[in-house]
Amino acid sequence: MQYPVNLVLDGRLCLVVGGGKIALRKVEGLRACGGRVRVVAPAVVPELLRLDGVAVDQRPWRPEDLDGMWLVIAATDDPAVNRAVYDAGQRAGVWVNGADDPANCSFTLPSVVRRGDLQIAVSTGGRSPALATWLRRRLEGQIGPEYSTLLDLLAGERDTLKAAGRSTESLDWQSALDSDMLDLIRTGDLAHARERLQTCLSSSSD
Repeated sequence: MQYPVNLVLDGRLCLVVGGGKIALRKVEGLRACGGRVRVVAPAVVPELLRLDGVAVDQRPWRPEDLDGMWLVIAATDDPAVNRAVYDAGQRAGVWVNGADDPANCSFTLPSVVRRGDLQIAVSTGGRSPALATWLRRRLEGQIGPEYSTLLDLLAGERDTLKAAGRSTESLDWQSALDSDMLDLIRTGDLAHARERLQTCLSSSSD
């Protein structure tokens, strides 16, 4: 069983070994989370060369490429190369993901639904990326942009209560979530959604 975590990549050095379409997707994902990305591969797709802020070295990878790296993704079509990158990462104490290669991973990547700061991750422990993707697509059809707005309302109210010196742990947030808040958000009635939230929380604090 794997231990799920959310990594803070902002400003951290990340290496992608490989220059194809899969490597491109990995680079885009790392950049979206604030990672400082370097790519090493003998040949790369043109899209990689057009990405701002991504350092690209067009040559075979070397073990010393892992020096100073916080996270590494091996995304080549050569299992031997992916294994060598993983082994080097093990020696250097660096986390390595072998794309679609769970035997050469110290961590695996879930399939993710993102709605603002809300993230829902689906993982099969690397056993079936196809199933993870299929489930993610089903969730995307059910979890719309209104959930991002719901998160903003909840977080805003929590911040307000904490700023006033009140504890937020004992309040009945679940009753608010079980109310018609989400339906109100879907219709664009944010004022009443916020009012419903505050009413539910006030009732639980009495």
